[in-house]
Amino acid sequence: MKILPPVLVMIFTGLMIALGQWLPGPDVVPWPYNWLGAILIIAGLAVTLVAGQRFHRIGTNIRTFNEPTLMVTDGLFAWSRNPMYLGMAASLVGLGIALGTLSPLLIAAAFIVIADRWYIRFEEAAMRRKFGDAYAAYTQRTRRWL
Repeated sequence: MKILPPVLVMIFTGLMIALGQWLPGPDVVPWPYNWLGAILIIAGLAVTLVAGQRFHRIGTNIRTFNEPTLMVTDGLFAWSRNPMYLGMAASLVGLGIALGTLSPLLIAAAFIVIADRWYIRFEEAAMRRKFGDAYAAYTQRTRRWL
């Protein structure tokens, strides 16, 4: 079964909230500093949405497991090869900060590892096959995350 990244984010969001309530672990971000997590949540969602809208505007495939159709290297993609994953990760880290305890932050960390090792690696292989030297040049000038 192939779980799309936004679905995994929703699953992890629910898991983070549940763990924050029932198995929080030690406090790592005390009140009122935990409200700083809201900034990351909003910024992460904004980055994800702006990057996703760029895909929609130019009419390229946004679904992880479908073949890429166009290579996007401008806008946020000039700064990060994966701004959508970066935004999703920032939102989850922000949620973990807002919840203020260790267990939700560990779930956010798990998302980052899964995104990097599974989703991004899969997409990068597909991009290399489809766009060859153009994609290789892009990877040389643009970082994977930041």
